[in-house]
Amino acid sequence: MTITTTPSEVRPGRRVRRTALLLLLTLPGLAWAAVRLLGWEEGPLVQLMAFTPYAAVWSFVPLLAALLSRKWLVAALAAATVVMFAAAVLPRALPDRDKGPATGVPVSVMTVNMFIGAADPAAVVRLVRENDVAILAVQEFTPESAAGLQAAGIDALLPHHALADEIGTTGSGLYSRFPLTGQASRRGDGGGLQDGNLQAYATIQVPGAGGVFVESAHPLAPYALRAENAWRADLDSYPHPDRGSGPTMLLGDFNSTLDHQPLRELIAHGYRDAAATTGHGLIGTWGPYAGLPIPPVTLDHILVDKRIGVRDTEVHDVEGSDHRAVVATVTLPTAS
Repeated sequence: MTITTTPSEVRPGRRVRRTALLLLLTLPGLAWAAVRLLGWEEGPLVQLMAFTPYAAVWSFVPLLAALLSRKWLVAALAAATVVMFAAAVLPRALPDRDKGPATGVPVSVMTVNMFIGAADPAAVVRLVRENDVAILAVQEFTPESAAGLQAAGIDALLPHHALADEIGTTGSGLYSRFPLTGQASRRGDGGGLQDGNLQAYATIQVPGAGGVFVESAHPLAPYALRAENAWRADLDSYPHPDRGSGPTMLLGDFNSTLDHQPLRELIAHGYRDAAATTGHGLIGTWGPYAGLPIPPVTLDHILVDKRIGVRDTEVHDVEGSDHRAVVATVTLPTAS
């Protein structure tokens, strides 16, 4: 019997290859985490950033592999990656200590993308009824959607409307239990590529709280490189509570997650994200789409300014839509 051993001069080569493989597993995640934290997403990285929570979970794989292989330098890089992802993602899964004012006028609000009018109107009205929703915002709101909601009984629950229904994906609307003033709609920036989305808005006169400005938000999606500037312009166009406006809520499909810098910049101007505030900010609201293997991401948000408290949020499936409905119970400041 002949016993052979691997020549010692071959073993360093194996170690180098193993280290190189671990670096190939680690460095993309490190770069991703750095881009996310620094807000450097441009071009194709804009869409990629929506999947940051999944990259955060993956970041544990190279860390574990490096630790098991005792590659301490690679393990240090992988650990830094995990920490950066945790700083970006973990806060939205944990309830905030500061949820805003706990006293005031409680109101339930809801937003849902109607998926070019394909969402089941009866399902939407049922969610409104079961969750005692007082203010409803809808996007991708077509004339068929408007007729369907009316036939399903929306007027009995929310008789006041600011509707901007339109064929295709660009329409929106607001329904309210309370009277509206100043109701209208504005068209977002289409970037010269298409018509921008119509976004209905109104000041809602809530008894005991006075006027609250509400907009059905639907910025253009960054679906292609040429749409990115319009997407950024739309997100920058919303009211900023820190500029002295009255109480404000933005409800809608923002075509953005909390891993997109433009949305974080908007929130920094005096808003809080209701789902993230209550520890539900990682629940996906869009996807899979058209049978494609796209993991769910959180595109739909309820943003309330910091004078408004958040008590709870829930996410609900809606038959016929590729989006899920977001419901939040908020506390409006009492009118002085």
